[in-house]
Amino acid sequence: MKAPAQLIVHLKEHRLRVGLTQMELASQVEVSRKTINTVENGVFVPSTVLALRLAKGLGVSVEDLFQLPEDG
Repeated sequence: MKAPAQLIVHLKEHRLRVGLTQMELASQVEVSRKTINTVENGVFVPSTVLALRLAKGLGVSVEDLFQLPEDG
C-alpha cells in the first residue's frame, strides 16, 4: 500500500502577503493561533471546511494554499 502524500502548504506566504498575523487569520476563520501555526508547519492537515475558510479569508483558491507533490 502506498504511503499518503505529503501536503505542500503555502499558507504562510499568502498570509504574509496580505499582512496578517497568525492571530489575526485565526480570529478571522474562527480557530486558534496554534491551529494556524500547525497547518503552516505541515503538522496538521486542515479539514475541507477549514481549507475553504482559509482560502476565502486570504482571497485565494484552496489550490493556491495546498498542493499535492508531483509524482516523479
